[in-house]
Amino acid sequence: MIRYLADAATEPTDFWGKVAAWFIQAGADLITIAIIIVSSVLASWLLKFAIRRVVRRVVSGAKSKANVDDTQALDRSPVVAMRVVQRTRTLGTILNGIVSVTIFVVALVLIVQTINPDILGSLTLLTAAVGAGLGFGAQNIVRDILNGIFIVAGDQLGIGDVVDVGLATGVVENVSVRVTHVRDVNGTLWYVRNGEILRIGNMSMGWARVVVDLSATVDADLEAVESRMLDVATDLMKDPKWRSRILERPETWGLESIADDAQVIRLVIRTRSGARDDVAQELLRRLKAAMADMDVTMPSLTSVLLQGADGAQRVRGANPPRTRPTPVTPAHAPRPTWRARKKAKATEAPQTPITKPNPMATDKPEKPQKPKPASPEAERHDPSEDGTA
Repeated sequence: MIRYLADAATEPTDFWGKVAAWFIQAGADLITIAIIIVSSVLASWLLKFAIRRVVRRVVSGAKSKANVDDTQALDRSPVVAMRVVQRTRTLGTILNGIVSVTIFVVALVLIVQTINPDILGSLTLLTAAVGAGLGFGAQNIVRDILNGIFIVAGDQLGIGDVVDVGLATGVVENVSVRVTHVRDVNGTLWYVRNGEILRIGNMSMGWARVVVDLSATVDADLEAVESRMLDVATDLMKDPKWRSRILERPETWGLESIADDAQVIRLVIRTRSGARDDVAQELLRRLKAAMADMDVTMPSLTSVLLQGADGAQRVRGANPPRTRPTPVTPAHAPRPTWRARKKAKATEAPQTPITKPNPMATDKPEKPQKPKPASPEAERHDPSEDGTA
């Protein structure tokens, strides 16, 4: 509805005057609407340009610090900045969506108010009722949006991560404001609402652990097999092709279990999060060849995933914590026994008790006189001169 002039005194009474006033008012409204649209487009472009610039600066800074040209190489660089890049790009996508929706709503309200200022006031009650209904019905949408923002801001997952969100397990291909796209190993693309994600298992953060259980026959030499397994894993770690994927020295967790016809020995290696499967396959291949050289029969050789209580208790590994050694008394040392104190012998002179001097006594003890030195004549006197021997 086109707004006419409110002032009745200035309103023309003839037909052509009303037509002219209508065209003038319509032209003014069109100019205002055009200004609002241009301003909205310009504001949206500026805000998105600022977001893209910030994202580009963060990504370029991470690449320059790691001295790489490809973002995928950040996972293999000493400076692991892949998480910063993923989180920045995801937040940039979410902020772009929020900017677009916000500017569109504000521009629509301004355009409606320009056409008819009274339309918003007349629809106040209807708008409140519709808003209440939408708020009740769209509470899941609001929860999805808020949960998605918190997930990305908290760096719980990012594009390219291998995650387990309960409803699906696979690689994250996209994280939008409401939905997270997860591609599983079969190629199925799962759309998981962010509000439905109650727990997230991220397999791409930090490190991973390869756990290999080797079953050997009962008559096999346990110490020799365990030593050989550790040597094979150590050689794998020193290999130039694999040493960048292995984080720590391998270790054996000893005898895991004993069955009727086999004994299970466990070997573990800590690797990078994305190299777990590759390291496990290469380690199994080398262990098979090493056991064949030792003529050790293996009923089974597999890489396992520890879960539940077993996985929780083995997070730190099988090595006990280092503490100060407890002092142990040697076996040949004499044991302490109680002995009575010996009495003093009668021949021994009794000790004179030490008494303090009485300050009230008037008699002072005489000082010992020092012997006078002999005269020089006496020193030169020879007793043989007196005729005495």
